[in-house]
Amino acid sequence: MYLHSGHQTAVSPDTKCFAVDWLGVEVTRATLGIIGMGNIGYKVAQRARAFNMRILYHNRNQRRKEEEETVGAHYCKKMEDLLQQSDFVMLVVNLTPETHKLIGKKELELMKPTATLINISRGAVIDQDALVEALQNKVVRAAALDVTYPEPLPRDHPLLKLNNIIITPHIGTATVQALRMMAEEAIANILSVLNGQPIPSEVFPK
Repeated sequence: MYLHSGHQTAVSPDTKCFAVDWLGVEVTRATLGIIGMGNIGYKVAQRARAFNMRILYHNRNQRRKEEEETVGAHYCKKMEDLLQQSDFVMLVVNLTPETHKLIGKKELELMKPTATLINISRGAVIDQDALVEALQNKVVRAAALDVTYPEPLPRDHPLLKLNNIIITPHIGTATVQALRMMAEEAIANILSVLNGQPIPSEVFPK
């Protein structure tokens, strides 16, 4: 959470010295709870393992043992167990009627007061009013959101006034390379349909 304010301090013309007690939270050996262990969630786990993080995950279906062992992930059948144990909780789910406001007041109160909530899925997966209250009252330490509802938030929204949150403008895939790969995948799917071939990225209704 100190990244933005740290930058402002470093470049401010009024800065004469840096605080020595400006301490963040260590990622190495911390517990990361991933809610939604699909393709993206699994790639997050691969990267988190490089930091020697303890990885918990909650998903509709448990992944194969080999996949779990590859990243050192442990399955939590109940989301509540993941929330209570994690230092960082990351949301990587699709927005469906079941995941709408998946994280609300009750779920936030289950989290550690030292925990950080990270959302890279869709804004409506979190009850934003409950999140504002939790951040204001230090129910959780901090939040990092790449998504909100609506996007962008109204300029007077209370989330924008908090100092224990980072909000980015839905830029999780905003690189030249990622957009090119997405376009190439879309083209490959279109060509497959036109040629009567199996669709590489077909989505099957549940």
